[in-house]
Amino acid sequence: MRPGPSALGPFDPGYADLPKDLPIFPLTNALLLPGGRLPLNVFEQRYLAMVRAALLRPDRLIGMVQPIEHGADKVMPSELKGIDHVPAVHQVGCAGRIVSFEETPDGRYQIILSGLIRFRIREELPLDTGGFRWVRPDWAPFAHDMAEHEFQLADRPRFLSVLQEYLKTRQARLDWKGIEEVADDELVVAMAQMSPLDPDEKQSLLECPDLDAVVEMMTALFEVHGATASGGEHRLH
Repeated sequence: MRPGPSALGPFDPGYADLPKDLPIFPLTNALLLPGGRLPLNVFEQRYLAMVRAALLRPDRLIGMVQPIEHGADKVMPSELKGIDHVPAVHQVGCAGRIVSFEETPDGRYQIILSGLIRFRIREELPLDTGGFRWVRPDWAPFAHDMAEHEFQLADRPRFLSVLQEYLKTRQARLDWKGIEEVADDELVVAMAQMSPLDPDEKQSLLECPDLDAVVEMMTALFEVHGATASGGEHRLH
């Protein structure tokens, strides 16, 4: 899923450098894909501690995961049950490297994560003393995320047309002039992350095997939402 070399920074760790444990940040509707950028405004004490801990590690990685509203017993380890504010989470997330960091006068951290590779939670570890969560990630199912490859939309005009109709139904705006200069891989990743899709839909995009599958699913979702908003007048393809 990883975009081509133009999107890579100079300090990206290699696959062999990936850590055996990872702090996770459960955040609903926050999608991070490999090659994407995710700005975060961090203010809770436990997540301030998480950022400080991540900055002390050479990889500077944080795992973004989405909480689950139902089926908590299936994914929450027994040692964390009964602890307040510890939601069950989806088993697939994306590790992002801190590439920008700023501390505000009121004590918040404004950071930007650069999506590196997805992971599956192999095991959840006991809570850190700072109150944030650690997991043992399984990187192997998504090793291809770190492989450089070229990506091209099969039908960019159609993708943009469907996207435009969908955004109209959500009363969302986009700089269409700027879109013309964005590479296909960057466009798909950015639209997947920024589009006002539901949390479950964003999780489905995260779990797609590659960008081609992301495009196929996004197009289908945009068409369904567009048809629903117009009372079924739009024909689905």
